[in-house]
Amino acid sequence: MKKQGQKLLIIFMLVFSILIPLAADEAPAAPAPAVRTVEDQQRDIMRFGTEGEITALIQVLRNENITYLDDDLIEIAERTRNRSILSGIFGFFGEREESGLEERALRAITGRDYEANDTVLAAVDYLGRVKAAEAAGVLMALITSGESRFLNNAIRALGRVSRGEEVSEAIEPPELSELPELELVLSDDEIPEHKTLPDRIATFLLDYFQNRNPGEENRREIILAIGETESSVAVTFLSDIITNDDERMMLRVAALGAMSRIGDEEGLDAIIEAVSATDPHVRSAAVAALGPFSGEVVENAILEGFRDSFHNTRVGAASASGRRQLESAIPFLRFRAQNDEVPAVRDEAIRALGAINNSETMEILDTLFTERRNSDRVRLVSAEMLLRNDPDTYGPRVGMEMDYARTRNQTALLNGFIRILGPVKSPALEDLARRLITAGGVIERSLALDLILNNEFRNLENEVRILLDERRHGASLARKARSTLERLGLDVEVDAET
Repeated sequence: MKKQGQKLLIIFMLVFSILIPLAADEAPAAPAPAVRTVEDQQRDIMRFGTEGEITALIQVLRNENITYLDDDLIEIAERTRNRSILSGIFGFFGEREESGLEERALRAITGRDYEANDTVLAAVDYLGRVKAAEAAGVLMALITSGESRFLNNAIRALGRVSRGEEVSEAIEPPELSELPELELVLSDDEIPEHKTLPDRIATFLLDYFQNRNPGEENRREIILAIGETESSVAVTFLSDIITNDDERMMLRVAALGAMSRIGDEEGLDAIIEAVSATDPHVRSAAVAALGPFSGEVVENAILEGFRDSFHNTRVGAASASGRRQLESAIPFLRFRAQNDEVPAVRDEAIRALGAINNSETMEILDTLFTERRNSDRVRLVSAEMLLRNDPDTYGPRVGMEMDYARTRNQTALLNGFIRILGPVKSPALEDLARRLITAGGVIERSLALDLILNNEFRNLENEVRILLDERRHGASLARKARSTLERLGLDVEVDAET
């Protein structure tokens, strides 16, 4: 009986081992977990993340220039007072000069007693970067509030907002007298009748410089802000600083830069006088400031600047030649581009040749670019100018030089070509973009996405769509491919089985 029982037990176990797998095969399979994209994970961080997680994500968005989360960031900015998060969002939007946070930034300034200093400073800088003209009054009030910790940033931002696109003759600029804080600065009879916001801001800054004792650390910033307004009301004031040999060098240099920005002929005599200054820094700034002006005296002063032993003066002469497209300077620029011992001078000479942009300068640039014995720096700056002037011809040629640099393991040169090619717009680059996206490495594929987006190469949609697979191509490249499709107005579909 015992043996018979053992046999029955063995038979039962064999049957059980066969039936259980069969039953498992017939049971319905458990649903596979939904595939979560990187964007889904990022949105979760936006909704539920800690300060550190959100701040780190903002840095990722900044590094990869991701824009599809902008609305989420605006929503977060509206409801948080966290200094790290707000500063990061203001900085990210400000670097791109992206609007959408103006109202939040204004609230941060007017309610600064309840905000962290970092938040207020970031808000001020943001308003300046987006040239929010509607912020002029609030910035003026902040400057006159006596809160020195915000003064430097507020002055810089005020100059920038004076050139806001919203400002036009059809829009009435704010009245200075409407701000109670300004009554201590300008009396009723001193408020100017100028109709434009730039003139009003320039007058305000002049008064603050001359009558409110802003301190040495802020005087230079005020002068630069006056230049940002491009208002002629400051010409006499700037001329006095430029021609004053007893004034600090840094203020004279700042005044020359501001005068050049304004470009008023009334200030030319002061600049010409400064060309012969004993201080080499003032001299070089004066030569560079001649760019917007014309006439034989100006031309001679620029050409003479190429002979100055102080390298910054030669840089200034090249810069002014480019701004004025001075063809008589071409022989000097060629010589400096090929022979100057200072790389900065060579760079500026090449850029000036590109700015002049005629057949002679293009031939010079072509030679500098194609001669492989030249330094990487010379070749890259030359290529950048050639691409700017004739992208259809030189886009493919730069692509060929990229291939050559890759085969010779010239990594620095290759990366340089990638950097300058990214922003180029030309239909001739479609074949290069296709080749890079299908056969290149991560960096080359990233460049291809830039070219596709900038040139709207929608014919390459399928090639871009392949990169959406995060497991095969990496999260960073997949995010960029997704962003590229979205910004081209194309549907984004992720195949979970790829």
